[in-house]
Amino acid sequence: MNPQDILRYVDSLHRDRNIDPELLFQAIESALQSAAKRQYGEESDVVVSISRENGQISATLEGKPLGDDQIGRIGAQTAKQVIIQKVREAERDALMIEYRDQIGEIVSGMIGRADGGVATVNLGNVEAILPRSEQIPGESLHANERVRAIVYEVRPQGGNRVRVVLSRTRPQFVQRLFEQEIPELNDEVIAIKSISREPGYRSKVAVSSDDVNIDPISVCVGYRGSRIKAVREELAGEHIDVVRYDSDPEVLIPNALQPAEVDQVLLCDMIGRAIVLVKEDQLSLAIGRRGQNVRLASKLCGWDIEIMTGSELEEQIERAVTGFSQIPGITEEIAQTLVEQGYLSYDDLSVIEPDQFAEMAGLTEEQVDEIVEMAEAKAEEAERAAADERRVRRETEKLDRERAEMEAHMPASEKTPPVEEQTEATAEATATEEAETDNAATETAEESVAVGETADEPSAESAVENTEDAPNADSTAETPTAAESTEEAASPEETSSEEPATVGESASASESEKDSGGNA
Repeated sequence: MNPQDILRYVDSLHRDRNIDPELLFQAIESALQSAAKRQYGEESDVVVSISRENGQISATLEGKPLGDDQIGRIGAQTAKQVIIQKVREAERDALMIEYRDQIGEIVSGMIGRADGGVATVNLGNVEAILPRSEQIPGESLHANERVRAIVYEVRPQGGNRVRVVLSRTRPQFVQRLFEQEIPELNDEVIAIKSISREPGYRSKVAVSSDDVNIDPISVCVGYRGSRIKAVREELAGEHIDVVRYDSDPEVLIPNALQPAEVDQVLLCDMIGRAIVLVKEDQLSLAIGRRGQNVRLASKLCGWDIEIMTGSELEEQIERAVTGFSQIPGITEEIAQTLVEQGYLSYDDLSVIEPDQFAEMAGLTEEQVDEIVEMAEAKAEEAERAAADERRVRRETEKLDRERAEMEAHMPASEKTPPVEEQTEATAEATATEEAETDNAATETAEESVAVGETADEPSAESAVENTEDAPNADSTAETPTAAESTEEAASPEETSSEEPATVGESASASESEKDSGGNA
């Protein structure tokens, strides 16, 4: 092989593919050595070296130098194939080194394809992929658009290929965008201490400054929000909260929960929990929509934040003391100590460190193990009960949805009226029945009064006629006397319990008996 050709080949690959020349020289030496072993035997000790200055090839066989004619007899075709393979491997290794050094850094490329949710991005010397899971929810990528992302993962794939995975959902992407838009970060005038993010929805960034005369929040926001606006546009409109960092958790946690106002922060160091007390009107604001605000604040601060009001904390403390006291081996004093350390449920007690618990409560390791086992059993029981409750709720919601769907497809005449309409209809029917009952009662009372008046003040002629018409004592006994009629008519309970028709029938029966007696 011509030494000058070797030098030109190495220089060309170095410039075109950005491969280190030393890697190329080593690849060619390895290829020539492999070709020589095929000629002189696989067990032969062959060493090939190439001069980096002039490209001259030298070789030894079993420690003895080989002449130029012997080197020239090495299979050129075999050496060429091996050289090509080694060059590809060297190129792959160079790409691996290049992009592994860029992990966490922003790169920019052109989208080639965006089919099936996975987008390919041309970075110049490699084609990277942007999976759907690493894209910001809600954004749409199209071919021939320029996109920015961070290098998330680099690994070899399929022999000599390199797989570069990009991401736009990682918190580092937000930090790199801040560094591009805010020169003070690169100048170390201010610093980003922590970032928590839910891609496409909201991010929280904690910043600080060593200079008391510089407000890090104002620096990040920019004049009329120009800097933060540029970052939001790159993140598809994602909302960004910039908060002031503080090494004291009691200061940092209220800052992270903004815009909610916090009354008090109680830190439970043993379990890494922070109980935050807020007023009733600030509770929903501190928790955020679907718990987003408190969740991001917990990630930002590194504490398990639990939001509650003062009354809720008192109820939970009382419930925890009562529940812990029911476990054999835990006295009320130990229960109070556990609550003071932030243990408020059986789940908390099941993960307590045995040595810390034994030292805190003055118990032996065996007693602690028994208590922890009992707490785990009660925690599982409570979890099963909660799961059953959720299952019942889901089934109820499913039945409600199915009923609503069935009614939606039913004719209007067969649909069940809404609850309000049913209530109104029931109320109207009840009112109608009450009115009818009142009318009937009134009529009954009037008839009863009429009967009573007739019985109380019988005319003299009627009395004489009744006496004269009676044929015998039996007939007279069967006919009700005026006093008896008066007592029946004057009894309100009997009159009200009987229907008006009954009263009328009784009166008619008496008159019939009188007539029949007279006829006899």
